Amino acid sequence: MNGSPHIVSDVMTRTVAAVGRGAAFKDIVRTMQERRVSALPVLDAAERVIGIVSEADLLPKEEFRDDDPDRRTQVRRLSDLAKAGSVTAGELMTAPALTVGPGATLAQAARTMARAKVKRLPVVDHAGRLEGVVSRADLLKVFLRDDEEIAEEIRREVVAYLFPGPASDVRVEVRDGVVRLGGRVRDTSLVPVAARLVRAVEGVVDVRFDLAEPDRSA
Repeated sequence: MNGSPHIVSDVMTRTVAAVGRGAAFKDIVRTMQERRVSALPVLDAAERVIGIVSEADLLPKEEFRDDDPDRRTQVRRLSDLAKAGSVTAGELMTAPALTVGPGATLAQAARTMARAKVKRLPVVDHAGRLEGVVSRADLLKVFLRDDEEIAEEIRREVVAYLFPGPASDVRVEVRDGVVRLGGRVRDTSLVPVAARLVRAVEGVVDVRFDLAEPDRSA
């Protein structure tokens, strides 16, 4: 079975804005505004990703502009106070950067984003050099797959694998990403396995079954 899953390099954005370690505060803000992004990878001289600078890293400078925090705040917000006095990407960035490889599956990238509560990940090669960025929106592109394309993959990669036999034995219908499998199969114990495999196909929203064993009384 090799039709799914798709990988990060299939959906990532390849033209990426980034800044160097020495980029100045105002240049970082200007780049974010011009490129309409909320975070930028920070690169070293070899174009390896060494950190991420985000709007959250920049905001403390404004937050503490005219504020004299008390002792408790100083202890609790030590990192933010340090960033409030920082002026370069190297001082402001969050490091090390959380990244993903171009060969990672979309599910792996989604789990990484969810666990870290981030909206995007730099995509790096084996040496840590920047190749692109993958965002939540990129991962959702799989749900734009054509229904018939999804159905054909399920017929080829799931039905033919689990329920070999005449094509008419199991019907596959897909509408708006919802898969319906109907017909008769020799072994209904394989239905839970089929459910798991169908849900793993990129673009599937839900799966419903109307499968039964052959009528042996006939």
